Order: sequence, then structure tokens, then C-alpha cells
Amino acid sequence: MLRVVCLCAEWCSACRAWRPEWDAIAARYPQWQWQWLDIEDEVDLMDEVGLDIETFPTVLIARGDRALFLSAIPPQPAFLDNLIARLSPEGAAPQGVTPEAVALAQRLAARGG
Repeated sequence: MLRVVCLCAEWCSACRAWRPEWDAIAARYPQWQWQWLDIEDEVDLMDEVGLDIETFPTVLIARGDRALFLSAIPPQPAFLDNLIARLSPEGAAPQGVTPEAVALAQRLAARGG
């Protein structure tokens, strides 16, 4: 199953503006798991995996515990749709995957839900 995670912060106006569009995209792809993760509520997790998010929104796309993508993206539905189309097929090549992205995907998969 594909997991799509937006790493955001409540104080970020771009994230707040992006949230309704994110939710609309998630509604179009109910077969995948969508998560809105406020990094300030998850300081321990960010420290554990060694991630310091500086640009919002940042998106993680993973299949199970396998990270496929981690990077800041423009808050545009078409961009996320295209990214998902490239990465959703089984066997899609990972893009922008760092050890920190791998660690985050593994921790989130271990959490379930």
C-alpha cells in the first residue's frame, strides 16, 4: 500500500492553505494511506530519524517501509498527482531517497495506521 505523508507545521501559512487541497487529493485516492504529520508534534520522531525539515510542504511517499520519495514540493494538486502517478506502480524507482527518508518510512510503517 502506498503511504503519502505531508510533513508540515501548524504555524506555516502555506501548509494551512495547502491542507484543503491535500484532503481533496486524498479523497480521490482512498486506496492509499494519507497522513498529515505536524513535525512540531513529532519532535522525537524527527530527531530519531535525523530529519530537519526546513521547507514546507515536504512530502514522503513510501510503499510499506520502503521510501520512494522525500522532498519539499510546490503546494499544487497537479504536481502531487503527477508525482503519485510516477511512483504508484509496483517497482517504481525511488526518487530523492536519503537514509533519513528510509528511517522515517520504516518508523511510520511500524506504527501502522
